[in-house]
Amino acid sequence: MTLGPLMIDVAGTELTAGDDELLRHPMVGGVVLFERNYADPAQLKQLCDHIHALREPRLITAVDQEGGRVQRFRGAFTRLPPMAALGALYDSHVDRARRMTEQLGWLMASELLACGVDASFAPVLDLQRGLSSVIGDRAFHRDPAVVGALGSALVRGMRRAGMVATGKHFPGHGSVREDSHLAMPVDVRTHEAVSREDMLPFAHAVRNDVGALMTAHVVYREVDDLPVCFSSVWLQQYLRDALGFDGAVLSDDLSMAGARVAGDALACARRALQAGCDIVLICNDRSACVKTLDGLDHEDNPISQLRRTRMHGRARFDWNTLHGLDEWRTVSEAVTRLDLAPELGL
Repeated sequence: MTLGPLMIDVAGTELTAGDDELLRHPMVGGVVLFERNYADPAQLKQLCDHIHALREPRLITAVDQEGGRVQRFRGAFTRLPPMAALGALYDSHVDRARRMTEQLGWLMASELLACGVDASFAPVLDLQRGLSSVIGDRAFHRDPAVVGALGSALVRGMRRAGMVATGKHFPGHGSVREDSHLAMPVDVRTHEAVSREDMLPFAHAVRNDVGALMTAHVVYREVDDLPVCFSSVWLQQYLRDALGFDGAVLSDDLSMAGARVAGDALACARRALQAGCDIVLICNDRSACVKTLDGLDHEDNPISQLRRTRMHGRARFDWNTLHGLDEWRTVSEAVTRLDLAPELGL
């Protein structure tokens, strides 16, 4: 059995018989985990092991573990600062900020991999323009060059740990006010204007071998009337052809309001896959998920399947071994200090 194109969610800290059955569906390729799925590292490892044992090749397990207000697993996990703290450090200590960001990427990815989580949807490559409250301090900086430099540093650190990074939200969510969880943001700039600003960190990440990109639920009216995940103009002409990106393309959650212009979840999944997404997310709506799985007749291709399997993580250490490393201790302490005082660090 190959990995399907849908990533879905489960309700609790362990799988039910219904979850097992759903996750064995051939259209499923992975599971997005949330705070409700986590109690402690041992439980999380057991949950991920159960998910991985259901299929061969194993399903992808993923989470939003960016840092700041978007960190699903806390408690025993190192508390990660918002990425804006690293941007603030960059303004005064460029080399220290680059080094710190790479080490933070290694730390974040290593802790997740030790618990069986394959992927974190990071880094955020949007610009901190002071417009988007949903992005805000999740972004490194307002300067595209700084976002590109720090984003690629995080990618390097994640790769060193054994994890493929997922940059988001292509081609940039930081220049619109609306929250795409609740509404459909519209950006009225031309492609040339977007490419000179918001797209620059994504182009930098592609040149530095980012493995996956997640799309923004934003309409760029001067380019296409459709949100990016439904637009072959954005995904094929600009991302694949112009930028030369060959990694996995993920939609953001199709249950969000910003995706529903294409219809229900099934219609959205079909449209996104036709436009060029390799993976589509449907979360927090089990009935929509079941309906999509039952109705989706997508004919997959080997290239998309390969892109998905490349998202499997490769853990270097188990949890106890990782926490016994001098590097983990040093970086974890520095990350904690940075969260409290951005001018500090290594």
